[in-house]
Amino acid sequence: MNAVAQADERQRLALRRPDLLREAGFVDGTWLETSERFEVSNPATGGVLARAARLGAAEADAAVAAAHAAFPAWSAQPAKARADILKDWRRLILEHAEDLARLMTAEQGKPLSEARGEVAYAAAFVEWFAEEARRVYGVTIPGHLADKRIVVTHEPVGVVAAITPWNFPAAMITRKVGPALAVGCTVVLKPSELTPLSALALAVLAEEAGLPAGVLNIVMGDAPAIGEVLTTDPRVRKFTFTGSTPVGKMLAARCAATVKRVSLELGGNAPFLVFDDADLDKAVAGAIASKFRNTGQTCVCANRFYVQAGIYDAFAARLAEAVAELRIGDGLEGPTDQGPLIDDRARGKVAAHVADALRDGARVLTGGAPAEGAGAFYQPTVLADVARDALLCREETFGPVAGLVRFETEQEAVALANATSAGLAAYVFTRDNSRVWRVGGALQYGMVGINTGLISTEVAPFGGVKESGLGREGSLFGVRDYVDTKTLCLEVEPV
Repeated sequence: MNAVAQADERQRLALRRPDLLREAGFVDGTWLETSERFEVSNPATGGVLARAARLGAAEADAAVAAAHAAFPAWSAQPAKARADILKDWRRLILEHAEDLARLMTAEQGKPLSEARGEVAYAAAFVEWFAEEARRVYGVTIPGHLADKRIVVTHEPVGVVAAITPWNFPAAMITRKVGPALAVGCTVVLKPSELTPLSALALAVLAEEAGLPAGVLNIVMGDAPAIGEVLTTDPRVRKFTFTGSTPVGKMLAARCAATVKRVSLELGGNAPFLVFDDADLDKAVAGAIASKFRNTGQTCVCANRFYVQAGIYDAFAARLAEAVAELRIGDGLEGPTDQGPLIDDRARGKVAAHVADALRDGARVLTGGAPAEGAGAFYQPTVLADVARDALLCREETFGPVAGLVRFETEQEAVALANATSAGLAAYVFTRDNSRVWRVGGALQYGMVGINTGLISTEVAPFGGVKESGLGREGSLFGVRDYVDTKTLCLEVEPV
């Protein structure tokens, strides 16, 4: 794409503050340019939005050094001083919410309404952890001997390395960076090369809020080289990653050599259980929210729909009707409900999963094909009579396809739901309170939505079990991964 075409893409953004669109990395308070670049494209049009600086191992090393040097002074700040800076950052995020949302829609593709919601969600994490900064309490423990006193404190772990994904390019940053900064850690952040612009815009606002140089650093470009530094450098004491399970396993193994504290939020394969006694309206609304938000590109997306025989046909018909009404399009061109997939590779995976299901006898109720025109669009799709061993059930589709499987008994549904190595999120729709507790307890997942398709909030812990990850993000539990526990055992003179 030539310079004129790129200028057209930027003009479509219509940013009130054009300086929020940055192409340079951010290291030690300096915007770092390089001669090597990589393109950041709009998945709705294929147009190039920016040519970002392609940083590598040397810049990652410099970022770690800057964070390491900044740590003593930042961690020594009173909690209120750190909280005040975070509160200013949150205020600036909300003041520039429309620009941040438009930038996000352009680089990631989600509908503008969803991007606005994500900006508010991102700001909520900053607010929550700003408030938690002053509540990192210790405890006293009765001494084991008459002349002993025991005090337990929590201290910031040190330099944090964070790698964030493309599907939520703002909220996944503040969910990690917020608690780290609040407790006194410094951060080196590597956003996805598909969506670095949101991260860089957040850095502009963090600097304006008064965050000292070196406390937050952003490097992107040569992902393998940067990842090697962040996982092996002994100055990095905490590593946090959101992304695919295979990559997460590889990165965690590298962290083991220096015994870093690791938290991982990895892939999901969420079951969506609809029992005969479910409220049909709630079940359909929950399915739309959990499956088709962000065009099916969330780690907690409903991936497998298990519907009890007595309600199966009615649910299938109602869901297909609702999905057929979803509006597809470029979020910068008008109101939409579904944006593009992140790239053509993602669209190809969705198409392959649909083709596999159809070969085994599934029926298309709506959608079932790529959408016409430019961009990586795929029609929102509902398939009935999907085989239990279809790719739609065995793999994370990460796209706008709901494949329905019929079941007969509660025990059968729970067994199907748990038959996976993933354990991030699950959904249950029933009006039987006994079943709520029975099934909710039997499901092997870190989070279970009961009669709702929306479970993410800054006030609740977010994370999975089995191969879906380690640790929790958000809530008071999200603070714990960024502090070390220290025991002080004091000998006192007798009275």
